[in-house]
Amino acid sequence: QVQLVESGGGLVQAGGSLRLSCAASGRTFSDYAMGWFRQAPGKERVFVAAMSAIVGATYYTDSVKGRFTISRDNGKSTVYLQMNSLKPEDTAVYYCASRSSRFARTSRDEYDYWGQGTQVTVSS
Repeated sequence: QVQLVESGGGLVQAGGSLRLSCAASGRTFSDYAMGWFRQAPGKERVFVAAMSAIVGATYYTDSVKGRFTISRDNGKSTVYLQMNSLKPEDTAVYYCASRSSRFARTSRDEYDYWGQGTQVTVSS
């Protein structure tokens, strides 16, 4: 059974930084693409960033390009989301997700396993 556990959320002022972590278990982490999504109150869950199992293949939604960085440590079975220059509109519950493929995608329907989410709140 694949399990994903996020951590690292919290309250931060605009312009600040947070690093989210997602620890995975239950299958060979290095073989699968990982993604981050977020869901603001009253809105749908949307794509933020993803990384293929292939080194160097990363994808970002336009609103976070240049501010967020996704990375993975296969030895620790963990994916990270470094978030810099945070804005109030980044406030959401952030979810990590695992896809049963080496190739990342941006659609939430392409991901098979999800974590429980971690709250990120950015104050103005």
